[in-house]
Amino acid sequence: MAKKVTIDTEYITLGQFLKKTGWIDTGGQAKIMVKQLNITVNNEKEDRRGRKIYAEDTVRIEKETYYIVHANS
Repeated sequence: MAKKVTIDTEYITLGQFLKKTGWIDTGGQAKIMVKQLNITVNNEKEDRRGRKIYAEDTVRIEKETYYIVHANS
């Protein structure tokens, strides 16, 4: 079951997403962690911390799945 993550902007970056979901504590860790973690965005392998995550995207980190929703939805 996917966990819902709510955003209130048009998008957030993968680095911001990792921080928001508790995978990292600081933005500086994002550069390292995107290379170490198994991350997919909409079933595509992703290792760029700047990747834009939009509402209705599905992000999978290791064995956790997240579904992005917009706050105004």
